[in-house]
Amino acid sequence: MAKESEKREGYSGVLPKKGWPARNYRFWRHRLIPQLLKKREGSTHEPILVPPEDGLLRATWIGHASFLVQFEGHSIIFDPNWANWHGPVKRQIEPGLHLNNLPELDLVLVSHAHFDHLHKKSLREIDAGQGIVVPQGSGSLVKKLGFPNVTEMKVWEEREFAGMRVVHTPSHHWGARYAADTHRNYGGFLVGSGDRKVFHCGDSAYFGGFKEICEREKICLAFLPIGAYDAPSGRDVHMNPEEAIRAFGELGADLMIPMHYGTFPLGNEHPDEPIERLVKEAVRLGIADRVIVPEAGKAIEV
Repeated sequence: MAKESEKREGYSGVLPKKGWPARNYRFWRHRLIPQLLKKREGSTHEPILVPPEDGLLRATWIGHASFLVQFEGHSIIFDPNWANWHGPVKRQIEPGLHLNNLPELDLVLVSHAHFDHLHKKSLREIDAGQGIVVPQGSGSLVKKLGFPNVTEMKVWEEREFAGMRVVHTPSHHWGARYAADTHRNYGGFLVGSGDRKVFHCGDSAYFGGFKEICEREKICLAFLPIGAYDAPSGRDVHMNPEEAIRAFGELGADLMIPMHYGTFPLGNEHPDEPIERLVKEAVRLGIADRVIVPEAGKAIEV
């Protein structure tokens, strides 16, 4: 009988595809080894501590999939990761914000248990009045990190935290932190405060679920991954830039900010390729004014 994770819709599996030794050789030879001696780029900024004006939300990309989001009366953080290294993978840009000088946070949301999204050392340094939200099956990983509450959510489950509406949305990915713990779920989050709604996709390959999210929700700002699409494993786990633009259109969101690129080299594609392809596709479709590419640490208000 198949395991429950293997029957789950949107599950990519954990086994590499044919040809993975050659892809892994290219990854080490052309991505990991060259980046070891490369100096980190960018700089770390002080966050804006005052809330945005009424009717606006403020988003600050910290790097990789980490975002600080501030509504008029609430502040949240997605997938906080200030790591300089993940094993042999070196961080390529400085974190956009200082970890020890964040505004008062209401909630932390972690999309899945992978080390580059659920980074325990960063989470231990963060306080949040309403605690932390993780997908079903990952609560045990964060219960000793000092949060006042740990909430696990199922896909399409909805909760309210301090007046904010949180919906756990589906994705096409996988959630195991190690090879054997495939029971852990994964996905994205939609968070709304007032009439402003932000969507954090988590990690995902392209799949039909973006249309369903659109049918259920009206999104102001979507954070969508655009990197690591040439995975050394060969598995279908991340979107390329054109697929991210397609997902953006199907979500019906007003604006998009890309993520999961430029911070940790996790795919065989050239580091500059994701943004170049994203901008080219946005221009081709006439939507370049709706795709925002911010510098890490520089806030965007919408």
